[in-house]
Amino acid sequence: MTLKKLLFAVMLVLAAPTSFAIAQTAPVPVTAAPTAQVDGQAVAAPDGTVAAPAGAGMGSADLSLIGLFLQAHLIVKLVMAGLVLSSIWVWAIIIDKTILFGRMKRQMDRFETTFWSGQSLEELYRSLSSRQNHAMAAIFVAAMREWKRSYEGGARSLSGLTQRLDKVMNVTIAREVERLENRLLVLATVGSAGPFIGLFGTVWGIMTSFQSIAASKNTSLAVVAPGIAEALFATAIGLIAAIPATIFYNKFVSQVNRQASRLEGFADEFSAILSRQIDERG
Repeated sequence: MTLKKLLFAVMLVLAAPTSFAIAQTAPVPVTAAPTAQVDGQAVAAPDGTVAAPAGAGMGSADLSLIGLFLQAHLIVKLVMAGLVLSSIWVWAIIIDKTILFGRMKRQMDRFETTFWSGQSLEELYRSLSSRQNHAMAAIFVAAMREWKRSYEGGARSLSGLTQRLDKVMNVTIAREVERLENRLLVLATVGSAGPFIGLFGTVWGIMTSFQSIAASKNTSLAVVAPGIAEALFATAIGLIAAIPATIFYNKFVSQVNRQASRLEGFADEFSAILSRQIDERG
């Protein structure tokens, strides 16, 4: 499964609950009762019901996650949308890298079992040279190809063959490590910048809320709470995107280092085997 297909599947899964919630939400009619107020306190209506104080009607704003997003300022909406997309992209990378590292570990285990089973290097090379290889198999094929070129090409001197083999294997290791590190920079960027982007949305939302308070000249909690909740929601989304990005970035970097050390160890062992054969033939 490619990363694009995996990203599309994650977006469909995340979008399904939201669509269901919107479809199930229906406006609830509100019937006003004749009430009276004295100094902002609720007074019983003629039918015996008790009315809320002034400004309480504004506290009935939709405080659900979807409602907070729809009621937010345009800038805050853009921040939230960007963080949500970043979170989806982060989880797509996490799933893709988890599958990649697991597959690579199995490939190396399988190759090491075959390599140390006593099978001749020529037979192993013929079985692997005709297909695309990764990790240790790629290192082995690259070194054997250079080995066969030197001997079959009738090289006059084999003194530089060991150095050429080491360079070929080092280049292959660098290529494999680069493949493993691909897109890890996205996790590092989201992990470090996500909270600050969410904080920017929070600051902007709080600033907008205070402007609304100043315009309405009403400082009750019912007026302040929806705007503050919208603003803090941006920070929450930023943390939701940044926390897994930071955790899995550190985890994947550690795995890359372990895999690189394992590849380098095999390259050193194989170089010693080839160097011994060069001395025997020389």
